[in-house]
Amino acid sequence: MARRPGEYAMKTLFLICGLTAVAFVLLITGYLVLSGLPAIREIGLADFLLGDTWDAANPEAPRFGILPLLLTSVYGAAGATAIGVPLGFLTALFLAKAAPPWLARLVRPAVGVLAGIPSVVYGLVGMCVLLPLLRERLGLPAGDSLLAAILMLAVLILPTVISVSETALEAVPREIEEASLALGATPVETYFRVTAPAAGSGVAAAVALGVGRAIGEAMAILMVAGNVANMPALLGSVRFLTTGIAMELAYAPAGSLQQQALLSIGLVLFLFVLLVNVLLSLALKRGREGD
Repeated sequence: MARRPGEYAMKTLFLICGLTAVAFVLLITGYLVLSGLPAIREIGLADFLLGDTWDAANPEAPRFGILPLLLTSVYGAAGATAIGVPLGFLTALFLAKAAPPWLARLVRPAVGVLAGIPSVVYGLVGMCVLLPLLRERLGLPAGDSLLAAILMLAVLILPTVISVSETALEAVPREIEEASLALGATPVETYFRVTAPAAGSGVAAAVALGVGRAIGEAMAILMVAGNVANMPALLGSVRFLTTGIAMELAYAPAGSLQQQALLSIGLVLFLFVLLVNVLLSLALKRGREGD
């Protein structure tokens, strides 16, 4: 059967859109590699990744070690994921399978509002509410700390985890759940042992997007973390990779080693997010093979 002109045109349009997306990824990758490698070569890979001091303002002997920033980003993303992903997944499971319709109609728009709030507003609320609370409860001098950043990131990733996980859970065929119930499983057992594994790929995508948001957030963290390039401590002021770029890139002289080092941090962030996605994909693939 000959294809209709409209069908051929739409197929061509979809192909162009897909190739455009791939081209953008390749362009970003190429730019980060070409811009970030010169600084790494000049500083030295070991000194750059494992150096424990970032002191770009020293005119005589600037140092560009990102280990404190790197570890802070890892700990911050891990802590936010440990809090936000379970909470978001359970919320999504509740909305998709157990919530009364009237309650789901109230909660879903609230999740959408959370997703639409600018990160600077989250940071402002964190400064005005979260930091004073930590100062009062934990006796911190200012309240800005890695703990504040983790709590802020956990809230920031919730809308992404909830919305993507709920979509994946709702896509599970109802027949699979009915078969589980017919075999004597309770609804809760069915949700956790049948529905959740069947939606594993979608939930993994939600986790990947949430981790990517946690790693890539800058503005809200800039307002609650303290922005001191210390080795990470839960109750101490810290600086993330993203906030390091946000704080210094506008003031770094064009073409200077400092600017190149900041671009190298962008390359590290890109590779970090790529590694997280690859690891999640491998874990999901092994889980399927185990089943």
